[in-house]
Amino acid sequence: MQKHEELHKNKKEIFVNNFIGGIAWALGATVGLAIIIAILGLVLKNVDLIPFVGNFVAQVIEFIINKNLNVAR
Repeated sequence: MQKHEELHKNKKEIFVNNFIGGIAWALGATVGLAIIIAILGLVLKNVDLIPFVGNFVAQVIEFIINKNLNVAR
């Protein structure tokens, strides 16, 4: 009997329920992602990974500059 009752819900009620559910899902995903990024930031801050990333980026930039200089010649 309950399945039968759900099939005959008002379209406005279905729309409102789905809209509120979508807002709640988006809010939960946003808050969850913010918490994960904050925790990841704290972990990376304490691991001293930034010098490694900085050196890697510097090597990539050097490689690109050297390749561009060789191509231009």
